[in-house]
Amino acid sequence: MKILVTGVAGFIGSHLAHVLLNRGDAVVGVDNLNDYYDVRLKEARLSRLQGHPNFHFHKMDLADRSGCADLFNQIRPERVVNLAAQAGVRYSLTNPHAYVDANLVAFVNILEGCRHNGVEHLVYASSSSVYGANTTMPFSVHHNVDHPLSLYAATKKANELMAHTYSHLYSLPTTGLRFFTVYGPWGRPDMALFLFTKAITEGKTIDVFNEGRMRRDFTYVDDIVEGVVRVTDRVASGNSEWSGAVPDPGTSRAPYKIYNIGNNNPVELMHLITTLERVLGVRAEMRMLPMQPGDVPATYADVDDLIRDVGFKPATPIETGVERFVAWYRKFYGEQK
Repeated sequence: MKILVTGVAGFIGSHLAHVLLNRGDAVVGVDNLNDYYDVRLKEARLSRLQGHPNFHFHKMDLADRSGCADLFNQIRPERVVNLAAQAGVRYSLTNPHAYVDANLVAFVNILEGCRHNGVEHLVYASSSSVYGANTTMPFSVHHNVDHPLSLYAATKKANELMAHTYSHLYSLPTTGLRFFTVYGPWGRPDMALFLFTKAITEGKTIDVFNEGRMRRDFTYVDDIVEGVVRVTDRVASGNSEWSGAVPDPGTSRAPYKIYNIGNNNPVELMHLITTLERVLGVRAEMRMLPMQPGDVPATYADVDDLIRDVGFKPATPIETGVERFVAWYRKFYGEQK
């Protein structure tokens, strides 16, 4: 298939492109290579893809309406995986307009591109952050998610609503994926594991929020990508049993689906730190801090729908994932010196 992957120089996007290329798909990658974090890391991810005969890259901002329309008209993808977004809960507190441009304006441009060019299936990244103030665990796609705690979360919830509208109005099959704390090699420098590893190896103090009492459903990147690929191959269809009298948030009469992709095994932040200390062979100096605005104390994914529909459940243990991340970090940054 010809698959458009947006955010292809990003953490998940670059891993996904490798898997799709290796199985024989043609991948058109798009990224604006913005400087939210070190552009050199994005360029290094991209360099591993360039040169493959079935990979073509376009540097562009998807918030550019005419540019996005031209791209779709030119490449005519069969399927689209939208991973381009402005990420980060805390960054959204101080840079709200970046989220409107990247997560709302760009997303409607993608929806329009899919609508007018016969795209068979749009798969897009949502986030576990949409669960916001919910406290019933594990988080289920069948729960109401109307109480986001950050603008980032609100834009991801908005993406789900926008996608449903296009599924309903234009019969465009769409599937949203709520990712749970993704980590692994080539990961984002603004994420906890990367920040902790960098600080500990440099002999600096790490900031531990909520006094270390955070619990996260850390999900290894290979598991995330396996889930994305399986869902992309399974075109969303409508639920004939859906009822407006008792509306199920996770499905619809329209060809619209939502899935959680998480490890289904929350890990205490302090366990992550002790695991990292063991792998690095260094004790961490910690600064205990209160909960930050926009954060939630715990995440925990119910993945029953993912197992039922595509036969997959993430299962990489945190110990294995941390070891693989540290091995990559030491190799990559050792080579950069």
